[in-house]
Order: sequence, then C-alpha cells, then structure tokens
Amino acid sequence: MATVLVIEDEAPIRENLERFLALEGHVVDSAENGERGMERIRARRPDLILCDVMMPLMTGFEVLAELRRDPALAAIPFVFLTASAEKDNISKGLDLGAADYVTKPFNLLELGALVRRRLAENP
Repeated sequence: MATVLVIEDEAPIRENLERFLALEGHVVDSAENGERGMERIRARRPDLILCDVMMPLMTGFEVLAELRRDPALAAIPFVFLTASAEKDNISKGLDLGAADYVTKPFNLLELGALVRRRLAENP
C-alpha cells in the first residue's frame, strides 16, 4: 500500500481527494498548507505528493523547491494539482522537478491512473 500526501488548502477538495485515494487503496495523509505539508513529508516520507500551488504560509512551488534540496526527500514523486493553469506556472512547476501538473477541475479516473502510473515508476 502506497502512502499519498495531499497538500491542499481548500478543505472540500482535500477531503474529496482523501476519500477517493483511500477508495483506490492508498494510505492517505493530508495537510492544509505548504508549511504543514513539509512537516508531514519529513515525519512520514510519503510515496507520492499531490500539492496545490497557491496556499497560505508556503506555496506549492516553495514546497517542491525545499523538497528537491533535501537528498533524503528529493526522489519523492510530486504532482501539482491546481487551478493555476498559466503557462508560466506550468513551466515553473515542471522546471522545479514536478512529475506532472494537473489543472482543476480534474477527472478523478484520470487522476487515479496518473497516481498509479507515478507510483509504479517509483516503487
């Protein structure tokens, strides 16, 4: 069973993702902002991270940059899941090392397939 961390400041979206991922058979952890997300990453070292971009205290870009600076955490697959669909943001996210950049609204079946694919690539 893989552990997936959801970092999302909007509670309804975070809770829906938690339920969906649990139904998909994953152990799910979550955080309501980037700062809390980094605490969870360090404490539990998830197998995959789904993260929003625009959040209070620490943006998703800042979370990913900090993650990539730590050799013990740098290889964790990271997927942006955000309403921010501007080309500059997509480029920035991928340049920072995100495995994928998914824009809201998203299709849960496609997201489930993406999660399975990323976890299979990084056992």
